[in-house]
Amino acid sequence: MVEMIPLFGPVPGGMEMMVILLIAVLLFGANKIPKLARSTGEAMGEFKKGRQEVEEELREMQDDGTESINTESTDTETETNNS
Repeated sequence: MVEMIPLFGPVPGGMEMMVILLIAVLLFGANKIPKLARSTGEAMGEFKKGRQEVEEELREMQDDGTESINTESTDTETETNNS
């Protein structure tokens, strides 16, 4: 059986999350945390959109490359049959 290894170590539990939240409140202030979360969410959304656009472009390039290879092989077969 394959064991999954977490990328950033073990996931923090309840008490660790409370300590992290307390440190965040002390560093940023209670009224700035929602703004920080909102901007982080917007940045993640933009990142996902960009990633999807790049994936689409790569798929289109791959499809175009496959079509041109198929067209070239068909042309070559036609020339061979005509000879």
